Amino acid sequence: MFSLVIPIYNEEKLIDELLDRAVQAIDSFTKDYEVIIVDDGSTDQSVSHILARREKNNKIKLLSLSKNFGHQAAFTAGLEYARGDIMAMMDGDLQDPPELLTAMYNKITKEEYDIVSAKRTGRKGAGSRNLYARLFHSILKSIGDIRSMGNYGNYSMMKRIAVDALLSMKEKVRYLPGLRIFIGFKHGDVEYVREERLRGKSKMKLRNLFSLASDAIFSFSRFPIRFCLILGTLGTLIFMAAGVYVLVAKATGIAVPGWSSILLSIYFLGSVQLVFLGILGEYIFRNYKESQNRPVYFVRKFYDDTPEK
Repeated sequence: MFSLVIPIYNEEKLIDELLDRAVQAIDSFTKDYEVIIVDDGSTDQSVSHILARREKNNKIKLLSLSKNFGHQAAFTAGLEYARGDIMAMMDGDLQDPPELLTAMYNKITKEEYDIVSAKRTGRKGAGSRNLYARLFHSILKSIGDIRSMGNYGNYSMMKRIAVDALLSMKEKVRYLPGLRIFIGFKHGDVEYVREERLRGKSKMKLRNLFSLASDAIFSFSRFPIRFCLILGTLGTLIFMAAGVYVLVAKATGIAVPGWSSILLSIYFLGSVQLVFLGILGEYIFRNYKESQNRPVYFVRKFYDDTPEK
């Protein structure tokens, strides 16, 4: 059985085309499938559109969460409810073309890969978002503990053994593309150019992208804390040298009177300490989130094979 997991949030304008293209793509390689749409707390008519499509095709299922828990939590919920031997994750904004599922399925079944990720070789459309994405992947590849990340997003396909390994990791702050690489297994990819959003506005605001990037960097890199150590060490050496210079200047009588340099030094050291505290605070906050051990999501209702009244 094949399962496709698609999280959506206020995508009423895209639901029909999304499901048409997804079902058509899946029908080209299997008839035994389920499409699980995870409603991540939508406030528009997305749910009613999905239920209307479900009346015509009961292989379309709806997992309705109790509120908006975020993209990564919605994917996690869908994977935990999916029953397929092979599962795929795909964004619901049609920037990930459903037609690519056929190539991914052929690769995972005929070439015996455990995981196949969709690798972005480019993005249609111009703008700062593309620049931010390239910058993020470049930084993560340079400083991350996982160097084989590539330009991967959520769009991927996995065998059940890989999905079980992925779901066995219970951290609350989740970055699924990184976890997907972390678990290992035989990993292949299919290249594609990411599409522009067809309709509606992106739900991932700049602050959401920044938060997701922060989760990835703090989860898969020691660089932030190591940066504190390196900067602190350099600052210590510089000010030790400055201290020697001050002593020599005082002894030889060439010291220049004034408080400007002292004030600048105090402000500089104060700013560095605040940066250190902020970085340490990020790690402490993440440890606190893990220690709370709250569920990643809550399900309001799962529209499965039972006919709705």
